[in-house]
Amino acid sequence: MPRRNEQHVVPNPDGGWDVKKPDSNRAGAHLDDQAAAERRAKNIARNLGGGEVIIHRPDGSIRDSDTVRPGHDPNPPRDRKH
Repeated sequence: MPRRNEQHVVPNPDGGWDVKKPDSNRAGAHLDDQAAAERRAKNIARNLGGGEVIIHRPDGSIRDSDTVRPGHDPNPPRDRKH
């Protein structure tokens, strides 16, 4: 079973916020504020075919999560509501 794409927005001990994959030692991105890190994490997830973005609080606990759809879906769902 393939592992789902997850991007975590976590506080950096030296200040700012990091975007990291689970069990990763290195951050994929480092930004000054949480909102910017959340936007970057969603962009990364979208570019990798969609996934989950998990946003943490400054104490490290999970605050929220968001599912991101693929950015380049060759067969997007059709909206049948008018």
